[in-house]
Amino acid sequence: MSATGPAASSVRPFEDPEYDRRLAAARHDMAARGLDALIVFAQESLYYLFGYDGGGYVFFQCAVLHAEDRPTTLLCRRPDVAQARDISRIDEVRVWLNAEGANPARDLLAILKDEGLEGSRVGIETDSYSLTGFNCRAVYEAAEGVVDLVEASGIVRGLRVVKSPAELNLMRRAAELADAAVTAIARTARPGVLDSTLTAAAMTAMLEGGGDMPPAGPLVNSGSRAVYGRGVGGARGLSDSDLVMVELAGTYRRYNACIERCVVVGAVSDAQASMHALVRDTLEEMLEAFRPGEPLGRIDEIHRARLDAAGYADVRYAACGYSLGATYRPSWMDVPPMIYAGNPLELRPGMVFFPHVMLGDTRTGLAMGLGETVVVTDGAPEVLSGLLRDLVLA
Repeated sequence: MSATGPAASSVRPFEDPEYDRRLAAARHDMAARGLDALIVFAQESLYYLFGYDGGGYVFFQCAVLHAEDRPTTLLCRRPDVAQARDISRIDEVRVWLNAEGANPARDLLAILKDEGLEGSRVGIETDSYSLTGFNCRAVYEAAEGVVDLVEASGIVRGLRVVKSPAELNLMRRAAELADAAVTAIARTARPGVLDSTLTAAAMTAMLEGGGDMPPAGPLVNSGSRAVYGRGVGGARGLSDSDLVMVELAGTYRRYNACIERCVVVGAVSDAQASMHALVRDTLEEMLEAFRPGEPLGRIDEIHRARLDAAGYADVRYAACGYSLGATYRPSWMDVPPMIYAGNPLELRPGMVFFPHVMLGDTRTGLAMGLGETVVVTDGAPEVLSGLLRDLVLA
């Protein structure tokens, strides 16, 4: 039931050879771990391997990928069948039906049996928003004594960390959308305007630019809320002298590029200017450290050293960023990996991260933040935003 022909390939973001390469790499890693098959639950994995784009992951949805070159079977609900058929490269689709006492884990077990996997060693992706604790327990209970389930969340996730040239092109487009969103916020911000209006301006700029709805946010926190590290419900009107913390993702074909800036309404105080200079200088040193062969943890060591020396040890974060890629709700954070001190992951060309320096000083009520999407290359890192790192004046 997989999609074929020019119409189908135009829906998917990549050509067939890209997916062929990904499947071959996944099967190679599966074989190296002694796995006969992999139960793919993460929607990000389904998108990466097969171009399958949908929202059924919020219920119970998975695919059985064999280590050998055999057809792949998707188990989903009826509303997801047409997208799986028309868009993805998945071979077969089975449906589980909503009913009192329905247990799709038993439907999954039937697929494993039908495909000759009884007694086999089967990997499973459990580290995903797509598999709730309730459903995970049901899968393990159904599989007991039938197959040997092995944790294998890192197989596809590990492949996704390094982006292909085609993926990087999509992320560059996403970064242009993120820049447009920040620019729209700056043009809209003025005393009396609701901060929700700024969010609307950002979303309009991205969607009118051909982007997707981002998988989270945007974070647009003003006034006393600027010290928060998460968004908060309820609109607030901007005052005559205000700071708006902006963190958002531009999203294109599900690929995310993030940016963080501070928009100031009114005059910039000396304290704000000093705080911004520290944050900017810290981020710029961090960006220069994204060199191939370096450990990822080195970035946070710079972050900690600079902020701790300036007296912010008690308010800085314990991590300063994360990997980016194609993700689905509820987060644009494509983790792991996270950027934290001691992370031994070796930086490689094609990796994409969002390092940021975000200070919400609850002692003074002052906040400041800057963040960039950066690509690791063979040499100097590539920063995807074209905007300056100055305070954005409304």
